[in-house]
Amino acid sequence: MKVAIYSKVFKKEISKDLQFLFDYLYENNVEYVIEDLFYAQCFASGIKAKNSNTFSTQKDIRNFEPDSFIILGGDGTILDSIIYTGDKPIPILGINKGRLGFLAGESASDIKKSVDNLLKGHFSIDTRSVLQLESSTNIFSNTNYALNDFVIHKKDSSSMITIHTYINGEYLNSYWSDGLIISTPTGSTGYSMSCGGPIMYPGSSSFAITPIAPHNLNVRPMIISDSNVISFEIEGRNTSFLVSLDSRSETIDQGTQLAVKKAPFNFQLIRFNEDNYLKTLRNKLMWGIDNRNS
Repeated sequence: MKVAIYSKVFKKEISKDLQFLFDYLYENNVEYVIEDLFYAQCFASGIKAKNSNTFSTQKDIRNFEPDSFIILGGDGTILDSIIYTGDKPIPILGINKGRLGFLAGESASDIKKSVDNLLKGHFSIDTRSVLQLESSTNIFSNTNYALNDFVIHKKDSSSMITIHTYINGEYLNSYWSDGLIISTPTGSTGYSMSCGGPIMYPGSSSFAITPIAPHNLNVRPMIISDSNVISFEIEGRNTSFLVSLDSRSETIDQGTQLAVKKAPFNFQLIRFNEDNYLKTLRNKLMWGIDNRNS
């Protein structure tokens, strides 16, 4: 088996867990590579990875051809992994060292159990849809994908913007607001939810269109099928705006043409038998908990 390992930030409190992970993979004859910046942080802290190489690009990952990707961190770190996986369906095992996470289901204290289940094949694949951006300029290069959402936002503290929105070329609405979120079901528990958007079940094959602080109070979030193409024209007092795919942001000019659609591939999350989406949803959002009875 071959495994790639990625994390954005090294945390000293999980040093022992990390050393155990590297040693346990080596003892079980698992060939693994570590993202180079994270490897440098581990090395500087005295953590040793036997017979390990590093990677820094999507090309490196494609040359290595891992069977799975171990992500150490919260949901944001998992979202960043799409930079390396691209359109390759590499199953992702998320080990949560963050806080509010819906994607990284395993804790750092359960690394041995997680690796054992991975090696024995005792897991299922949770398939998530991916959003793809098309634009008249090459904004995000070959990583024009998002697992959570695509966002159009006003730049800095400028006045509201107007986002003319179309579905399959047919006019929907002009959103006079701070911005607009197009989220997948995975992203429905992220930025979209904080702006009043609906929670969508992962297999619902939908997009949610959620305005950010709309000036017209009768404008509400909307759910549409992800078989549709959503396109935009933006105007405002400023001639530049911000667009983002998950945690990656770029500045665009007013004339830039934008459209989003469902990508022709899916993102694969590794789930063990005791994990499921509805259980995670209840626990993370504390549904059914009544502090009056505590």
